[in-house]
Amino acid sequence: MCSDYACPVSEASGSRAERKERTRRAILDATLELCEDAPLAALSLRQVAKQVGIVPTAFYRHFESIEQLGLALVEESFVSLRSMMRALRANATADFANLIDVSIATMVEHVREQEMHYAFIARERFAGPTAVRGAIDTNLVRFVDELATDLARIPVLTPWSTDDLRTLSDLIVTAFVALAERLLATSPGSSAERILTDAARTQVRMLIIGARQWNSSR
Repeated sequence: MCSDYACPVSEASGSRAERKERTRRAILDATLELCEDAPLAALSLRQVAKQVGIVPTAFYRHFESIEQLGLALVEESFVSLRSMMRALRANATADFANLIDVSIATMVEHVREQEMHYAFIARERFAGPTAVRGAIDTNLVRFVDELATDLARIPVLTPWSTDDLRTLSDLIVTAFVALAERLLATSPGSSAERILTDAARTQVRMLIIGARQWNSSR
């Protein structure tokens, strides 16, 4: 039996590297579950270890602290979202209305697939440890900067200043963040979900219509 573990997790087959990765995955998943009832700052490594079924000392073979574990969750939470947004931005020169509809539909689908991750980010964004809050903010700023860069390639926005492009990007990202957080309080396919998505679609369309009329040289 591998000494890393103190429960059936240790009995899993596979190489040492595979067992280690499975346990790391179990620690991340267990933390997401525990954070449904308590903020990350209130958790102890003993709680997490108990939830996974490993001895507390084994925790340190994967993470140096609860804060580092939180940082890993933040990065994991944003990885697939960044991939999704890059794919959408690749079509940024397409019809605005269609792009908005596809973007919102994709966001809703992603939130439903990763609800525990989105709930974690929503909670820790303001109440998490300083380093975790900073990591979330850094990822959101990265989204704003990347979107601003892609918006600059759209012909109607080419004359805009860098500051104005970033302002528009910030407004769009803020609208999507608000949509993601509010979706967590609704059920998939519910009327509440439809109301939220319709409102978000209108909001972003208003931003785009206003952007088309904006003169960045003013």
